[in-house]
Amino acid sequence: MRKKIIAGNWKMNKTFEEGMALVTEINGMLRDEYQGSAEVVIIPPFTHVNAVSRMLGDEKNISTGAQNCSNHASGAYTGEVSAAMLYSVGAKYVIIGHSERRQYFMEHNAWLAQKVDAALAGSLLPIYCCGETLEERDSNKHFEVLEAQIKEGLFHLAAEQFSNVVIAYEPVWAIGTGKTASTQQAQEVHAFIRNLVKEKYGDTLAQQTTIQYGGSVKPDNAAELFAASDIDGALVGGAALQSRSFVDIVKAMR
Repeated sequence: MRKKIIAGNWKMNKTFEEGMALVTEINGMLRDEYQGSAEVVIIPPFTHVNAVSRMLGDEKNISTGAQNCSNHASGAYTGEVSAAMLYSVGAKYVIIGHSERRQYFMEHNAWLAQKVDAALAGSLLPIYCCGETLEERDSNKHFEVLEAQIKEGLFHLAAEQFSNVVIAYEPVWAIGTGKTASTQQAQEVHAFIRNLVKEKYGDTLAQQTTIQYGGSVKPDNAAELFAASDIDGALVGGAALQSRSFVDIVKAMR
């Protein structure tokens, strides 16, 4: 059975004090209200990763992640943070290739493939993001774009390595816009991605691969999205910054 994962990406939000308060609220609410088996991942800014990890301790089914990592293991790369550094302060997951990294920092598929390698070598589990812009969808190029992002970023991996990767489909046109892909649109893309994995690695590994949806996920649309057969959770942005909305999204995963 595929692992279900709900990850909250705080992006560049929350001071240290605000972040600690938010984690305390989320953790307490999950203890009281959630009896499911989905894994919850809190992904704060780098400055908060160690403290969040320590605060969560050995809590069941809740982990810490990072928003990015370097493609280098170490060296003279001022401002960069390595996978090994993140692992050493308690991170379990790391986001690779978020659309904002692709757009604002010009991270391309070949570069991201190196980051995936670095993350795995540093004992982190990559959450590899892919998704099309509105222009690409309107011109009916979204499958072509997604196929290139998946193949060029991930398909150099051996099957054993790939088994440690989570994929997050995030239509760029739905991130932070309030727009959400319809459940039918999201399911269609998730099935397409799973079939790509099947063609490369076989059906068994394809059926084991967790594929999240990301793009204006909210409490009022989460349950419908999660009911789709190939949607295995969510990479949540804005709604992860409020404990009530984030926990309600987690609770929508049965």
